[in-house]
Amino acid sequence: MSCLSHASPPADTDTQQPKVAEDSSTKQGDVIPVDAELAKAIMSRRFHPSAIGPETWEGYIFSDLEIRIKESTDLYGAVLWPSAMVLCHFLETNQDKYNLEHKNVIELGAGTGLVTIVSSLLGAKVTSTDLPDVLGNLQYNVTRNTKGRCKYIPLVTELIWGQNVAERFPRATHCFDYILAADVVYAHPYLDELMDTFDYLCQDSTQILWAMRFRLDPENSFVDRFQQRFNLEELYDLPSLSIKLYRAWRKIKRTKEAAA
Repeated sequence: MSCLSHASPPADTDTQQPKVAEDSSTKQGDVIPVDAELAKAIMSRRFHPSAIGPETWEGYIFSDLEIRIKESTDLYGAVLWPSAMVLCHFLETNQDKYNLEHKNVIELGAGTGLVTIVSSLLGAKVTSTDLPDVLGNLQYNVTRNTKGRCKYIPLVTELIWGQNVAERFPRATHCFDYILAADVVYAHPYLDELMDTFDYLCQDSTQILWAMRFRLDPENSFVDRFQQRFNLEELYDLPSLSIKLYRAWRKIKRTKEAAA
């Protein structure tokens, strides 16, 4: 599902210490220091072409490589939002703890493809998903920036949240180490379907890394409902960008015998 944002990031605010969301089992010291300096470092990875050419694109530097992303302002999913940069920065700078090399990864709402591209450059086997009308631009960006650079060729494919997910990704043959998502939660009518898609794709050994920009109440209530099914750890809190980055994993369901 595609990304959506209506507002530019607000001005920087005072540095805040990261927090761990309720129900998290994170040990003290595991969280990552954040806000003003980190937000500046993340946003500095973006650059603009020095000259106007026939194609509109924005540039990004990850894995010491230049990545060129073609956007399309007439489609929400074809515009890159800062949440994707936050997630990419985290993946690159925390490879010691979250090593994607040879890992099976699926991205939900891949949009312009930056997270898919960076994950592929970091050695992951990536399945990149979004709506049908976004796939053309997504495939173009992914091919342009990964060809000859990656161990595994990313797979770009359609995924409509809540529709035929089990048929498209049977659990017996599709076990993902990571589910990646950037800016997939906003005031759209498919939040229940998104929740069900997370729930289906996330197996016992799967980790979810999810960057989210907070705008309105639906985002907050989604997080509350999300925590009913998943453990949730807050990795980044970036109030200057109105973005948080979470790690999540499935809650272990206790059997009646174990609970007795």
